[in-house]
Amino acid sequence: MNIRNIRAIARKEYYHLIRDFRSLYLAFVIPLLLILLFGYALSMDVEHIQTVVVDHDRTPESRDFILKMAATPYFDIVGRLSNTEAVIRALDHNQAILGVVFPPRWTENLKADRQSPLQVLIDGSDPNYAGNIRAFMTAYIAQQNQSHLVEFLNRQGRTSIQTPVEARIRVWFNEDLESRNFIVPGIIAIIIMIVGALLTSLVIAREYENGTMETILSLPVGSMEFLLGKAIPYFFITLTDVLVAILMGQLLFGVVMKSSFWLMVAASSIYIGVALCIGLLISVKTKAQLVANQMAIMLTYMPSLLLSDFVFPRENMPLALKGLSMLVPATYYIDILNGLYLRNLSFAPLWLDFAVLTGMLLLLAALNIRALKKEGM
Repeated sequence: MNIRNIRAIARKEYYHLIRDFRSLYLAFVIPLLLILLFGYALSMDVEHIQTVVVDHDRTPESRDFILKMAATPYFDIVGRLSNTEAVIRALDHNQAILGVVFPPRWTENLKADRQSPLQVLIDGSDPNYAGNIRAFMTAYIAQQNQSHLVEFLNRQGRTSIQTPVEARIRVWFNEDLESRNFIVPGIIAIIIMIVGALLTSLVIAREYENGTMETILSLPVGSMEFLLGKAIPYFFITLTDVLVAILMGQLLFGVVMKSSFWLMVAASSIYIGVALCIGLLISVKTKAQLVANQMAIMLTYMPSLLLSDFVFPRENMPLALKGLSMLVPATYYIDILNGLYLRNLSFAPLWLDFAVLTGMLLLLAALNIRALKKEGM
């Protein structure tokens, strides 16, 4: 392997990069926009649920029920309506997501130890969101029922009692249950695929379209030298994007890495190598920039976003898709990111993910070399 050949090819690719405004835009601007959009816009937290109420009872107990709801971060009382039809109109016109209706004599039935029905209407357009709302309302009503049950038993002349089971819940790894603590590290995997795979999917195809590939094939350059020279500029650009993403995640969103920074750099370097090899292999096989770009989106960006356990949990996927996700490199890289950002893990618990990514890197590099040798290099 000749270092001078690698340096010459890398220099040529570097000059092309700094002259191509579109490549620089894709390399630096789009990742920054993705971090901002995903960090601020994409949230899986169910909070500030727009709620309207109808209080036919109009007693201190019903008002206390409503005020306690509004005091939580989950419910925002946006309207107090006069009847159920108004609640239905609010849900129909997307003015509210949740409606709570207190019937007449609700408190009277409650104090008389009779059933006190409470009507709860939920917009189920988004089933996941509606399911979370129902869980919150069920838990809140259960808490109220528990309080009333204790009061009822005490009114029967019994000694003051306490609930038999007291749950002391402690959340590990993501104590505040903030979705951005999971989303911001995951977006790094998407950025690497966009910058690494999409950009490198064009480099060899561009040589074919410009007619310079035949000249390169006639030079005394080996396939490994050619691949390294093409990949080195994009490796450093992608690694720079990763470092910027880490910094922005900490400064803008307060997402701090708990484990070793250098372990993160090592994992990112391997994953960047995988992304670059995928892009180069697509470029060699397609020989056309438009086709290569479309294939790179379908084979790298979309699977990384949809099948990697980033947005959709793999446990909820059908068996076929769950098996397909095992072939997506981002699955293993995101697992490493979760271990480093949230769980404060060392290399030992993550060695299998590192091994799988390294195996993918070696396999893809071998496929690239074989494909170039078939082209006569």
